[in-house]
Amino acid sequence: MDRLVPTTVSSQRTPRQATEQPVTAPPSARALVVGEVLWDALPRGLFIGGAPFNVAAHLHTLGVDACFVSRVGDARLGREVCRRVTQRGLAADLVQVDTGHETGFVEVDLEHDGIPSYTIVEPVAWDHIAWTDGLAAEADGASMVIFGSLAQRSPTTRATLERMLSATPTATAVFDINLRAPFVDRAVVERSLARADIVMLNDDELVLLQAWYGLPDGMDASAEGLMERFAVDTLCVTRGAEGALLWHEGERYAHPGYQANVVDTVGSGDAFLAMLLTQLLAGAPGAEALDWANRLGAYVAGQPGATPVYSRRDLFDLPAKLAMLSPTRSPLLGDLPCVRSIERVPCSDES
Repeated sequence: MDRLVPTTVSSQRTPRQATEQPVTAPPSARALVVGEVLWDALPRGLFIGGAPFNVAAHLHTLGVDACFVSRVGDARLGREVCRRVTQRGLAADLVQVDTGHETGFVEVDLEHDGIPSYTIVEPVAWDHIAWTDGLAAEADGASMVIFGSLAQRSPTTRATLERMLSATPTATAVFDINLRAPFVDRAVVERSLARADIVMLNDDELVLLQAWYGLPDGMDASAEGLMERFAVDTLCVTRGAEGALLWHEGERYAHPGYQANVVDTVGSGDAFLAMLLTQLLAGAPGAEALDWANRLGAYVAGQPGATPVYSRRDLFDLPAKLAMLSPTRSPLLGDLPCVRSIERVPCSDES
């Protein structure tokens, strides 16, 4: 995939629903997703998570050849991660095993509206993702490298990511900012923005970056100022229940979002990003890519867990489940597999 060419943001397009024509990512498209995998300790039990894993799992479900890169401990929870990765159809050969550090673990508290807050344990195995010959081989020919800020809290993983980006100069670099206090490092964010072709962030993160870099007031002006400062090709700003904005190929797209009965919002942004990237890889128009991203994000917010089970039929049936949707054919198409149920792991210590 050719890198996107920076363009001047000029005009606005109103949201529209996706066409009935199938749009799928090209078979040669291959995405490397790098970062944390961990256990989310939710009130219902332990669930596998971590934004990079969630994105990789959704990309695979949507038909993209996704390679997941992380590191786990050499004990029960680490072995279970590898089993779950394989269960989701992803290869586990790039999930490294660490004999000296435990698998990532996060305590998740859900507010009354389903919005999560996180307590992230450190140090853990994914702080020590190493550059290996196998990783170097997978990097060769990658179309896209997807990464966030949290896994870069440690020098080891940060250095590995930098080597990967250097080894994939023709790949599209996707930075999902995904800031998690207290691991907010301005220098990490700045280096990542400078490397990125596509950036995704939420409206609160944009306000923070506006303060850091003295960007103009207003969401549009701030977003466009950020794109200009760091030569970003494509920028997406999510706004929770208010939908999202997308700047892509010189156009600005706005979508109001879809109403859903929120169970929890854990992973909904990761599903949104996976769908958005799938459509952009396929060459879908920006308005359609944004529409389908909002659809899947709303669907996941209405399900328990970050990577709920869904099939092609679930996406076809979204018009009956979400407001504003009309019965159209999904642009994902191909034969989207029905993913098997994610098992619940009892709350217990790793042993």
